[in-house]
Amino acid sequence: MKNIVAIIQARMGSTRLPGKVLLDIVGKPMLWHIVNRLRYSKLINRIVVGTSINKKDDLIENFCKEYKIDFYRGSEEDVLDRYYQTAKVFEANIIIRITADCPLIDPEIVDLVIKNHIKTNSDYTSNTIKRTFPRGLDAEVFNFDSLKRVCHNATEPYQREHVTVYFYENPQLFKVYNVENNIDISYLRWTVDEDRDLLFVREIYKRLYSEKDIFLMMDILNILKKEPYLIEINKDVKQKSIR
Repeated sequence: MKNIVAIIQARMGSTRLPGKVLLDIVGKPMLWHIVNRLRYSKLINRIVVGTSINKKDDLIENFCKEYKIDFYRGSEEDVLDRYYQTAKVFEANIIIRITADCPLIDPEIVDLVIKNHIKTNSDYTSNTIKRTFPRGLDAEVFNFDSLKRVCHNATEPYQREHVTVYFYENPQLFKVYNVENNIDISYLRWTVDEDRDLLFVREIYKRLYSEKDIFLMMDILNILKKEPYLIEINKDVKQKSIR
C-alpha cells in the first residue's frame, strides 16, 4: 500500500502579498481552504503543511495546531530539502506538491494527476510542464526515491527553492509525464500573488462556497461563462519567473 502524502508549501514571507496564506476567504484562512479541498481527494492518505523555521512562520504552526493539521518545519530557502525531510518524517512513498497560493485547487484534478503518475510508473508527473489547466490548479506528483535523487543532485539555488525544477530540466534522468486538459484554458489565472488575485478568489467563493460540499473547476468555469467580467479582475497580473 502506497503512502500518498500531499505536502502544502507555505510561508508567511510572500514579497508581493505578505501573510497571504492566512488571509481571510469567507471566514477562514486561505490555507484552511486548501487543506479542506484536498481532503476531498480519494487518493491522498495524508495532508501535511511544510513551512519554515523562520520566526514569522510560528503563525503557520499555530494555525496547524489550532485546526489539527500535520506540519513540518524546515529550511526557509532550501525548500527542496524541506520537502525531502517532510516526506521522510511522514514516510511518504508518493508526494504531491501543492503550493499555499492555490485556494481553488481541484481535488479531482489532483487525483487525475496521481492516477496518471501511478499508471505510467513515472518519476515525476504534473499538469504544469505544458500548461492547459488554469494557473492555480497546479499539481506535481513524484516518488520519494526520485525526490531523494533530486535533493542530492540539485545544486543551483533556484533548483533548491522551487523543488521540482530539476525533474523537468533533466528528462533524460527521469521518467516525466504531463497531464493535459482536453482544452487549453491556461490563460485563466486562479492563483494568489497579489491583491487582485485575492479579490478574484473571494468573488468565486462568494458565489460557490458551501460548508457541506466542494466546488470544482467546471463550477468555476460556469460562473465565468455567466459573469465573464470576473476574469478581468486579475488577468493582467504577471507571474514571477523562477530565476
